[in-house]
Amino acid sequence: MRVALFITCVNDTLFPGTGRATVSILRRLGCEVDFPAAQTCCGQMHVNTGYPEEGVRLARRFTEVFRDYDAVVAPSGSCAAMVREQYPRLAGRGEEGFAQEVARVAPKVHELSEFLVDVLGVTDVGAYFPHRVAYHPTCHSLRGLGLGDRPLALLGNVRGLELLPLPGAEECCGFGGTFSVKNPEVSAAMCATKVGNVLETGAEVLCAADNSCLMHIGGMLGRRETGVRTMHLAEILARTEARA
Repeated sequence: MRVALFITCVNDTLFPGTGRATVSILRRLGCEVDFPAAQTCCGQMHVNTGYPEEGVRLARRFTEVFRDYDAVVAPSGSCAAMVREQYPRLAGRGEEGFAQEVARVAPKVHELSEFLVDVLGVTDVGAYFPHRVAYHPTCHSLRGLGLGDRPLALLGNVRGLELLPLPGAEECCGFGGTFSVKNPEVSAAMCATKVGNVLETGAEVLCAADNSCLMHIGGMLGRRETGVRTMHLAEILARTEARA
């Protein structure tokens, strides 16, 4: 299977290790992985802030770059949801043929955990991570993609890992992209609640499928000097006994 990595803007700019971890996992499972250097933003921030025409141009670029792959894997529930949910809604705004390209490409886009579980049929990727871990289901992955327990199934098969239940797991962390900019006080209050719940678990590591939310929560965990670190799901699944 010929697979493309869609790394996303946040990961490419701030968390490149997540992209490397994703490639490591996929190659370990026998996938041929490409990184199309021509990829750019999926257009989510443009559409969400009222610039749909700019979003359409980026969506068009996305379909051109990824059209020839069997599957596109993104270590981001947020961006995968943008392509699968929003691109069909944007299809009517594009030039002739754009709707057909969206219909062909969007279904091939998968968040990492759903690709592993649903497409490859794997819940044990051979990972080893001897730490106490809590999992935060981000809003886009939970409500947009409906990931359900796929990430938990993967974490449950990581040797040495103790998976701890997170109180209020399905509550938003308060990031929400531009929401945190436009409503900083509410965003900070929501994050404080989430951080309190994380600390209640006694976890050493907070894990999620979106680095944007981990960045938000991790910022408050760091400022409070809690000692709890944040890690993307891919980074945990990429660990082996030699690297634990």
